[in-house]
Amino acid sequence: MQRAPDATLKGKTLFITGASRGIGHAIALRAARDGANVVLVAKTTVPNPKLPGTLYSAAGEVKAAGGQALAVPCDIRDDAAVAGAVEAAVKRFDGIDILVNNASAISLTPTTATPMKRFDLVFGVNVRGTYACTQACLGELIRSGNAGRNPHVLNLSPPLSLKPHWFAAHVAYTMAKYGMSMCTLGHSAEFKQYGIAVNSLWPRTAIATAALQMIPGIDPGKCRKPEIVADAAWMVLTSDARTTSGNFFIDDAVLAEHGVRDLDRYAVTPGTQDLIPDFFLD
Repeated sequence: MQRAPDATLKGKTLFITGASRGIGHAIALRAARDGANVVLVAKTTVPNPKLPGTLYSAAGEVKAAGGQALAVPCDIRDDAAVAGAVEAAVKRFDGIDILVNNASAISLTPTTATPMKRFDLVFGVNVRGTYACTQACLGELIRSGNAGRNPHVLNLSPPLSLKPHWFAAHVAYTMAKYGMSMCTLGHSAEFKQYGIAVNSLWPRTAIATAALQMIPGIDPGKCRKPEIVADAAWMVLTSDARTTSGNFFIDDAVLAEHGVRDLDRYAVTPGTQDLIPDFFLD
């Protein structure tokens, strides 16, 4: 992975979906420490006792970390709302350099237990939302590339695999996550002419987010913190967009490539060796 001439996000504008908590929130804070402008896009505007954190509390933390923040309430399934969010970002920061498609809906259910309403949700958020945000940001990303600002699209989605065991237990969810990854595959080739990098990033282990803790049987103590994905994302987003595209990165492999091999600080319980592996990695 070749570094960009200015390996920093200082002054760059990031449009991050699902930024009110979890991995999206951690990526926002990592960018903020560089002095980035962060457009936080999410639905959560009021506190939820089961899922702490709102769009506005996240924006406050971004500012406290050294960045500029714009909170934009938005359902990314609504393309008009997405267009409005992009317009607000451009009005505030005069452009968009980086899109992070992090927002995702999960449904670890077999076909018999997946109502079509739930099917539509995972496809609407994961696939349609990723595609809609990428399409809406494309003009600004092209403008960023023309200005030599190293534009990136980063999708939080797994490497593609057609092994049946990744489909059997939750066909709808797998198809929806792979839909995001297919955007990486296609858009990396389509946008190459513009110098826009399009990559995917996925964690090696389960990540201790509030949403994951709502899944029965998951022990947060056997997970890693969202910061491992955020640090890996920073390394991808500060790489040379023209030479780093079309990749399906894994968080700890990215860190290792940059000389970071002691990952114990990312463990929820330091010293834990029995970490829960994430889905989709053989």
